[in-house]
Amino acid sequence: MLDSLTTYTPLDQKIGQLFMISAYGRFENGRGESYQRIAQLIEAYNVGGIMFFRGDVYGQAALTNKFQRLSKIPLWISQDMEFGAAMRVEGSTRFTPAMGIAATDNAENAYLMGKITAKEAKALGVHQMYAPVLDVNNNPDNPTINVRAFSGDPQKVAEFGAAFIRGAQSEGVIATAKHFPGHGDTGFDSHASMPIVNYGMDRLDTLELIPFRAAIQENIGSMMSAHVAFPKIGDGKTRVPGTLDNSVLNNLLIDSLNFNGLVVTDGLQMRAITAHFSPGKAAIKALEAGADIMLISPDVGSAIQDIELAVQNGTLSEERINRSFRKIMELKYRSGLLLGKKEVDLDKLNLEVHSEKHKAIADRIARESVTILKNNNRILPIDPKKYPKIALIALTDEVNEEEGLHFARNLRTYHPSVKRYVYDKRSSSGDLSYIVQRAEAADLIIVSSHIHLRTGKQLQFSSSQQQFLNRLFKLEKPTALISFGNPYLLKTTGKADVHVLAWYNTYQQMDAVAPALFGASTSRGRLPIDIPGGYTAGDGITIEQQQLRPGHPEDVGVNSSKLFEIDRTIEQAIRDSVFPGATVGVIKDGVLIYEKAFGYYDYDKRFRVREQSLYDLASVTKVLGTTTLIMRLIDQKKLSLDDRISIYLPAFDIPEKKDITIRDLLLHQSGLPPYIAPKSTSRSKEAILSQVASVQLAYPPRSKFAYSDLGFIILGQVIEQVTNQSLEEVLETEIARPLSLTSTFANPYQKGQQILNRVAPTEIDRQYKRGRIHGRVHDELAYRMDGLAGHAGLFSTVSDVAQWVYMLMNKGYIHGSSYINPETLAQFTSNQSGFVPRGLGFDLKSSEYSTAGDLASASAFGQLGFTGTSIWVDPDKNMAVVLLTNRTWPSRTYGNEINTIRAQINNAAWSAMDEN
Repeated sequence: MLDSLTTYTPLDQKIGQLFMISAYGRFENGRGESYQRIAQLIEAYNVGGIMFFRGDVYGQAALTNKFQRLSKIPLWISQDMEFGAAMRVEGSTRFTPAMGIAATDNAENAYLMGKITAKEAKALGVHQMYAPVLDVNNNPDNPTINVRAFSGDPQKVAEFGAAFIRGAQSEGVIATAKHFPGHGDTGFDSHASMPIVNYGMDRLDTLELIPFRAAIQENIGSMMSAHVAFPKIGDGKTRVPGTLDNSVLNNLLIDSLNFNGLVVTDGLQMRAITAHFSPGKAAIKALEAGADIMLISPDVGSAIQDIELAVQNGTLSEERINRSFRKIMELKYRSGLLLGKKEVDLDKLNLEVHSEKHKAIADRIARESVTILKNNNRILPIDPKKYPKIALIALTDEVNEEEGLHFARNLRTYHPSVKRYVYDKRSSSGDLSYIVQRAEAADLIIVSSHIHLRTGKQLQFSSSQQQFLNRLFKLEKPTALISFGNPYLLKTTGKADVHVLAWYNTYQQMDAVAPALFGASTSRGRLPIDIPGGYTAGDGITIEQQQLRPGHPEDVGVNSSKLFEIDRTIEQAIRDSVFPGATVGVIKDGVLIYEKAFGYYDYDKRFRVREQSLYDLASVTKVLGTTTLIMRLIDQKKLSLDDRISIYLPAFDIPEKKDITIRDLLLHQSGLPPYIAPKSTSRSKEAILSQVASVQLAYPPRSKFAYSDLGFIILGQVIEQVTNQSLEEVLETEIARPLSLTSTFANPYQKGQQILNRVAPTEIDRQYKRGRIHGRVHDELAYRMDGLAGHAGLFSTVSDVAQWVYMLMNKGYIHGSSYINPETLAQFTSNQSGFVPRGLGFDLKSSEYSTAGDLASASAFGQLGFTGTSIWVDPDKNMAVVLLTNRTWPSRTYGNEINTIRAQINNAAWSAMDEN
């Protein structure tokens, strides 16, 4: 078939097949000038394929199908995808640039990057991608390679490049190594001029060629030539771009390195070519040098004509044309193009491009790429208590008043007070003085550098930018500098206390840096290059994750589509009037992978529930508050489980009660009845405590289990006695502050209207004539005890409860230190009862029906709240579920199905773990 194609295809069509033309992958009107230009090149000149520049998923796919229908011979589609498909196709998956991939120090990430990029490329109808870059970036002044290269170490470039190639070609897409024989050691940009590298073969053998040899060993399908002159490879005098140099392509690449794949030129429209050669002359010389594909000729028609004339007058053989034509046809045959598989299946794009799994992998790699090079005075992880006010200064070389806005929003996820200021091209001296003034009032200055890496742009801070930075440094405030894109900027900013590299100016990198700064993700990035005067390859500071991080289900191997069953369950419960609204959180492996709000505060449906809505926790207060405080006091040697209550409360120093211990109250085996109705005269905290302390026992202590609110009221009183603080004060100092819980407190009605507006009402109380209960505790006893007792009274949000749960799941560690002794926590959350499965303070999953769900492990522990709240933690799955509702609205007679809903939600979460 290929022989007959070569024999019977006219010469001009064979020549046309060697040309790749450019197109933008966006919607094009069929009568538009751009569309008509491309259509003419396809129909009149029989070009072999298209290299797509920027576009979007459906626009490019639709255009691909249109152009394929126009072409006599199916088109070979190629695209530059160094940073993933999203480098060119909006709506696809973006990856960290190559240098950031190498910073993860894990070549498997390069493999995954190549594989996922190829999967999406194939779905888009792309057959060849121009990646990876195998240049060794050993020149810090290189204006065009920089973070596009994996490293300044040729062995690391070879390792990561080979892994990328394996991943890409495992999906049947041709990878292209570039720019042969190396574009790393030059201070000039071949887009604008022709760089010259005056090194001979001895040097190339030991540096530039190492990655390309590794690529050939991986059977890479294509090589792209460099528009860089290497005179010492040839006769030592000829200074032509490697693309047009027979010594570089034929002699070195094809003959010496035995490469028999496709050789593609870099863009022939670049100044390194057009400044010295006409379109036809450049194409002829490229063919003579050994290139097979002419990429983006500035004048395709003229070039094809000149090549045809050269064949006709004998200066270029037709066999030379045939050799490249056969290569291209063989690739088109192997890809299925010549067998009719040339159009994109538009219906599959939404399943194969930018899937949640692809995004999760790319985001994980971005987080792993964050490289912390300097951390003077241990500023990182940032402690909001130590640095209550942050000034973020976004520094850019463009005009962009929104620069740093996305980053600021990310920082505010972890810190309540971040003020953003922008220094761009319009900033006046007065603007800069104002920024310096505001920075002086901050406790921590973060400078985010957004100096874009683009052709012809500066690689260092300008003199005015450096002067501004020096003014900031003179304030002698703690200062962190984050470079989003150019690692070499750090060599001029040595006075900053913190240096962080983020590899590119994208939202993805900003999303990765924010949690790293606050210890919400692990940072282990290692520098893949040398930064003169500053750092050497391999440098990097490790900071482990120390607090909860918001993230996505696929980040931790959970299937987001399966988690959607929670949505269905909650929405059905709202329709069934089990509750008017709810918030739900799912935590897995230290990540809050699901945080959603549903419904309204009440059935009037005027105020929607938000993720930051506060709910009355009811008896969840027993564990989040009281039990946590008891564990802390035990660790501090201020309490013992076997301490008698009578030591602290004289009212218990009577025969039937004197032997009741802290342990008995936590296990609900003290003999105290479950509940008492408040007397009409009991309208103060002291009166309620007196009523509780004097109540008769319902059974002998330690003779059975009987869940009791009264026992936890007593525990709250013990805590006050031991700490010499009110329960509200000790909850703030011992729980809210150390755990960074910003929305967990009692009596939100006292916190101002802004807080009260976030609170869901709990009931219209007719029994005790309290009316609409909003921002005050629902429990009648706690209500009379100034709104907070050991058994009820806390209000909170899903994210705050999840942060506390993170501490439990992290064996008592948070913010880099032990908050609760792991042995203490293990004891409290394991079975300690001889009557029922029960921990100390915590409920455990029973062998019979449990609201934890029948899919929960036997080790699951948690707590329920009367208002419709619950938490369940499954240590075996390292997973937890938080449910906050006001199922008691408008009356406690509502919401009787809450336990069924709890179990269904928990089962939906447990079953969403991806077995793959």
